[in-house]
Amino acid sequence: MTEYVYHEEQFMPKEKAVIPVMTHAFLYGTAVFEGLRAYYNKEEDKTYIFRPKEHFERLLNSAKIMYMKELHTIDEYIKILKELLRKNNYKKDAYIRPIIYKSAGRIGPHLIDNPDKYTLFTFPMDDYFENSGLNVCVSNWRRNSDNSIPPRAKINGAYVNASLISTDARLNGFDDAIVLSQSGKVAEGAAMNLFLIINGKLVTTTTTSEILTGVTRNTILTIAKEELNIEVEERVIDRSELYCADEAFFSGTGAQIAPIISIDKRNIGDGKVGKLVSKIQNLYNNVVRGKIEKYKDWCVSIDD
Repeated sequence: MTEYVYHEEQFMPKEKAVIPVMTHAFLYGTAVFEGLRAYYNKEEDKTYIFRPKEHFERLLNSAKIMYMKELHTIDEYIKILKELLRKNNYKKDAYIRPIIYKSAGRIGPHLIDNPDKYTLFTFPMDDYFENSGLNVCVSNWRRNSDNSIPPRAKINGAYVNASLISTDARLNGFDDAIVLSQSGKVAEGAAMNLFLIINGKLVTTTTTSEILTGVTRNTILTIAKEELNIEVEERVIDRSELYCADEAFFSGTGAQIAPIISIDKRNIGDGKVGKLVSKIQNLYNNVVRGKIEKYKDWCVSIDD
């Protein structure tokens, strides 16, 4: 079956979507991207895109930081995405990657007089991590700072930082890593936000702690407070607090809810997936598939 992408302002078979070797984004990482998911609801035989408006808003904010023009409105981006998913007709969960990139064919890092182009592709995707729980470490690498390459923007070149963090963790026998900020405080995972459960509270780092302001993060803060009556706290977190947490998990579009069972070879809680994490995970899985009416407006059907 032919799989389609959106490239050069048209839909085309995936194998035909190519860029020249001197493309600026390829040479210097001068592109911004988003990660979204579409979830297939078998009972309704419908595919829902989860919170596309919020994701495309963040894409455009990233583009502003990188001196990029607004190529489409948010409604137009969503319309293009719906059509692409209808063409690919997965009938299963899918991952979505929109990219705005600098397309000049030249040497030199500057962004001036450097045209912007848009590419969008999708592919089927199940769980990114096993649900049995992750064994993670605290990385020796630090998160890039807001005054170098801002983590609040999803800039392609910045993800070399995440690549070094996660690769070193895996080479040392861990599933992934937690990274500290330049000031030595807890930031997030290699490419995911981090949550701790401490004395019944859901604790996460602030949006000014050199993290990506995650859409999934925002979703969890909302549903934990409104549906599970869990007190939430956004604050600075010290490294030593990681080892004393009762439960912990990563969150993100790709990772979804990924429980953590050990950090730096210290068990979190009893070393098993925690009860509150499991509740949050189950609730989240129902929300993203449009199964909870209260949050149905977060789920955009590709057929609407």
